[in-house]
Amino acid sequence: MTLDITEDISHITSRCFVNAPFDYLKDNIDSIIDLGIQPEIGLEGDILYTFSLEEFSEVASKLKAASLPCTLHAPFHELSIGALDPFIRKASRNKLRMAFDLIAVFQPQSIVCHLGFEENKHGYKQEKWFSNSLEGWQELLRIAEKNKTPLMLENTYETSPLQLKGILQALDSPYAKFCFDVGHTVTFAKNSWSDWLPELEPWLGQLHLHDNTGDRDTHLPVGQGVFDFEGFVAYLKGTGLSPIMTLEPHNEEDVIPSLLAFDRIITL
Repeated sequence: MTLDITEDISHITSRCFVNAPFDYLKDNIDSIIDLGIQPEIGLEGDILYTFSLEEFSEVASKLKAASLPCTLHAPFHELSIGALDPFIRKASRNKLRMAFDLIAVFQPQSIVCHLGFEENKHGYKQEKWFSNSLEGWQELLRIAEKNKTPLMLENTYETSPLQLKGILQALDSPYAKFCFDVGHTVTFAKNSWSDWLPELEPWLGQLHLHDNTGDRDTHLPVGQGVFDFEGFVAYLKGTGLSPIMTLEPHNEEDVIPSLLAFDRIITL
């Protein structure tokens, strides 16, 4: 791990989380603890199948001993909790349930999941997609509620807040909240934070902070793309909300620049 920095950044790392796939976190746990980084633990790919409960518990114990809280990010690639195909739906729910079983191990401040609505796939049968999705999220929400851990539903390919708002209204729980991914609005939705937050402000519980230039979901440090952070931060200050904030650099060399940019731009 090459996250070298000479200055004390604890005043930054204590105010946010940083995405860290579990395998990376496990291999670099000592360096991450030394830097005081609070991880958002990614469970993508085959992580839930290849690591043992003992390995998850060992990392959780080290974070707890260092007084570093964490959040969890559930898997999402190729999963569809609202799928019209019952076999795909079952497989998706089974994998997500494995992630939710780790809530008791890590005791995270939240668990983030992608809602998974895609207009070109589900737009013609929205009622069926909604019914399937709601049933799946209700099951997972019961696990989250039992552990007093908020379930954060994140925007990805959705182009408007309508589907998220409908699911959150139907779940009707203080533990069902919205994770606003700012970069996804630029790349996938092709619109602005102002198209999302007024509608979903009552449920806003978490932010995923990264940037891009609108062509690809490149996960640049904040301020290196075209997202309107100045207007966004001003709006948040006006709401008085204090959502969980997670930085999402996808390259190790962008971790420190992301933290420093967060300190300059996102401080609320």
